[in-house]
Amino acid sequence: MHSGLPTQPVRRRLSLHIVLTVNKAWNIWNFRQPLVEALLADGHRVTVLAPHDETVANLTALGAEFVDLPMNARSLGPAQNLALVGQFRRAFARLAPDVVLSFTIKNNLFGALAARRMGIPFVPNVTGLGTIFLGSRPLFLLGQALYRFALGKSPVVFVQNEDDRDFLVDNRILRAEQLRLLPGSGIDTQRFAPSPLPSRDEGIRFLMISRLLRDKGIVEYLEAARALKTSHPQVRAQLLGPLGSDNRTAIGQEDLQAYLDDGSVEYLGQTPDVRPFIEEAHCVVLPSYREGAPRSLIEAASMGRPLIATDAPGCRAVVDDGASGFLCAVKSSDALATSIGRMADLTPDAMQEMGDRGREKMVSTYSVEHVVDAYRKVIAELTVRA
Repeated sequence: MHSGLPTQPVRRRLSLHIVLTVNKAWNIWNFRQPLVEALLADGHRVTVLAPHDETVANLTALGAEFVDLPMNARSLGPAQNLALVGQFRRAFARLAPDVVLSFTIKNNLFGALAARRMGIPFVPNVTGLGTIFLGSRPLFLLGQALYRFALGKSPVVFVQNEDDRDFLVDNRILRAEQLRLLPGSGIDTQRFAPSPLPSRDEGIRFLMISRLLRDKGIVEYLEAARALKTSHPQVRAQLLGPLGSDNRTAIGQEDLQAYLDDGSVEYLGQTPDVRPFIEEAHCVVLPSYREGAPRSLIEAASMGRPLIATDAPGCRAVVDDGASGFLCAVKSSDALATSIGRMADLTPDAMQEMGDRGREKMVSTYSVEHVVDAYRKVIAELTVRA
């Protein structure tokens, strides 16, 4: 259980039916479990509406209900997306929620369209603007139109960093008064507790925790690791995360293999619990092109690890350059290698001080209590009974 939750729930006269929708049930279990627990503790009925996966049993064991939502998270086909709006309408009609909390792009956009026509309060969380705004001009214009049409009338839209908020306002996609900042999904700072940096006897371990996607900077990380083999032989570049993602920017085993063969990188596979790997690392790295609130950096900072990340939206909100870590240029393996080398050249005490500063920021700004309180507040605002 997540002992970092607020101990005093908001008092309500009425219990509500709250639906959480997302493109993978796994997302709720891994990132929203404290929110589910808090809503249940407040006496609400909670239903997760998402594609079925192996985490459903965990969610129902908490006390949540589950309804399967078959969907293709990748498809851009208009027919499939229109059909998804119909699926949401049928599900909402059957569930009769008092409010819907949504995460991930398709659930946000097409769930919002369905809920608006049915008069159901709907709260989307834009967890990152992602590929649709990083790609070609036509894709950008499509994303702009979709977000404006689907979310333009939403009273509240959560975003996870100031860059995304400013982007949405400056491009006249959403209005400033709609947008509220959240520190990601929040971090349980007791579960992700600090630990001292490990010994350097077997090298200085730099760990990237991510799906193996080009947009996450995986190619730059691999190239930087190869470049550092000569200049900083004490550096051990490690990689933790799933291969074989269905994302369009994913790299495959064949792309990774050459770096494994020459010893540039150690691939650690994937895990349901990153904490033991963070404990064994000296620094956590994420050279992403754009993030909402990067979970791997937040978890690592909570555990007292210094960070290296790109000077990109989302990343720069978490990393205080020169204080809790280093920021480097986006899409530059040379800049990334330089930052990793700078970190490796620090004394253990200097690295530990950076980790300590990151931990302080996570406790003061990114703890899960802030997220739970923000959701409680908006639920109360949107479900006021006469």
